[in-house]
Amino acid sequence: MSVVDFEPVNRQSTAEMIADRLREAIMRGNLGPGAQLGEADLATRFGVSRGPVREAMQRLLTEGLLYSIRNRGIFVIELTIDDVVDIYRARTAIEGGALALILDGRRDIAYTALEPSVTSMRACAETGDAAGVSDADQAFHEALVESAGSPRLVRAARTLLIETRMCLGALQTTYPDLREQAQEHVELRDAIGSGPAPRARALLVEHMDDAVQRLRRQYSGGEPAT
Repeated sequence: MSVVDFEPVNRQSTAEMIADRLREAIMRGNLGPGAQLGEADLATRFGVSRGPVREAMQRLLTEGLLYSIRNRGIFVIELTIDDVVDIYRARTAIEGGALALILDGRRDIAYTALEPSVTSMRACAETGDAAGVSDADQAFHEALVESAGSPRLVRAARTLLIETRMCLGALQTTYPDLREQAQEHVELRDAIGSGPAPRARALLVEHMDDAVQRLRRQYSGGEPAT
């Protein structure tokens, strides 16, 4: 396992807190694809007994962010281009379902909820802060799903958004101009708030499809996908 500095957690902390920190480390690449997680090592780093760590790792195994190989250990998942396509197909279905609920009487809620992430994304784009743009991008899509008022959609979207950040890896973004990434989200927010419903749906699908094509080019070393 790669060396990662974790702050010790309070001994009364729950396994969910440890799971949250592991998710964050996986999402940001501090625990990279294929990294092995050791129960004893993590317990030492977090300053807790093995029990909460074991439970936290089991949660991430269930979510699909970790996988186990018998007699070898537990590892962070590694994503192929086929995984990338599948992730975005699933996100399109989930976020499309959330959008349908939003368009049916929750537009104002969504428009307001999306404002902070759009503002942050534009500000980060102007300063060239790719990591900040990616954080705001994720916050945008989290807010989109949350605005639908469906806890089940929120749960379903969580792991997919983490996997999306894993797809991007150290590059943080596939956009050569961060302002283009921000502008796409501005237009999507405006369409969700007051535009024709078909336009909002089309922009969301185009946004997801475009992301897949960008990631295909990244995975193939810059060459157009075949």
